[in-house]
Amino acid sequence: MARPPRPLARPTPLRVVKQNERPGARPRNRARTRQGTEQLDYARTVLFAEAHAILGLQDRIGSSFLDAIELMLDCSGHVVVTGIGKPGFIAQKLSAILASTGVPSLYLHPAEAVHGDLGRISRGDVVLALSNSGVTEELVRLLPALRRIGAKLIAITGDPGSALARGADVVLDIGRIDEACPMGLVPTASSAALHAIGDALAMTLLKRRQFTSEEYALFHPAGQLGRSVMRVYEVMRSGEANPVVKDSARLSEVVVVMTNTQGRPGAANVVDRSGQLVGIFTDGDLRRLVEKGHTDFDACVRDVMGRHPRFVGPEELVVAAAAKMREAKVDQLPVVDADGRPVGLLDVQDLLAARLL
Repeated sequence: MARPPRPLARPTPLRVVKQNERPGARPRNRARTRQGTEQLDYARTVLFAEAHAILGLQDRIGSSFLDAIELMLDCSGHVVVTGIGKPGFIAQKLSAILASTGVPSLYLHPAEAVHGDLGRISRGDVVLALSNSGVTEELVRLLPALRRIGAKLIAITGDPGSALARGADVVLDIGRIDEACPMGLVPTASSAALHAIGDALAMTLLKRRQFTSEEYALFHPAGQLGRSVMRVYEVMRSGEANPVVKDSARLSEVVVVMTNTQGRPGAANVVDRSGQLVGIFTDGDLRRLVEKGHTDFDACVRDVMGRHPRFVGPEELVVAAAAKMREAKVDQLPVVDADGRPVGLLDVQDLLAARLL
């Protein structure tokens, strides 16, 4: 028998002094103030009820939770999440979380399932069915078909003796939960519990699979999230777009390379006879030479280049490389491999275009 949830201390209401409650301010309507206080107190009881329902799950997860993780881990097909009504919305979110963390998943509407969408389920799938009561007609109707198909079923319900639970391979019992609704009818605290147990499943599965931030970025290429885990090699100028000159080249030759290279980068990587990076020459260096009256374009680039330039590796995070550029106040950074050879050039314009700055 599951232990009762640990008691949760009720929060102490905070006293917020509003502008018209300051000394000397005109008093508000007392009836309205009393009504507002009652509403705030009731709102706090709603939060307390939902928090209590979630914390109560801590002592309920056990061997059946581990069985559910193993089923999902061994799934050779899709994790199909289903539910209707409020649990249906939670099921859609859970399916989206699973998919975004590399678990092939889809949401199946139970009413549509019996009208042909059961064809989305195959023998290698695992079905996650969410129903607080466990007697939701649309879900119970699926049980015979799921058995014939051969898919495994995990039921998340508040009644381990329900029809849904009896037809499942694994049952996650969230227990009987008193709703926060004043009528005791609107699914509030039970929805919070379903939501939380779904997140616990998804995150435990993620940790078990040792899912990495790089893999997460693969499924989130857009937005700030994807940009935050991009690597330098994904945005650097490489191949023919990577301007490289020897340190023995004349300044005029360097300018030609910078001008004719694809994208017209504002810099060129300078290498020695072994091909290792020894310096960088930029548009800024050229401008400063002209300002000083040094216009000998037959000069050797090794005499006017920037020595010991900062550089990054191709596997470094772009956000870290951008920080180096800001710190050094430069617009280009050479990208070198483990042997010190320049394999690319990171240009601030490319970072701006990719909205990485």
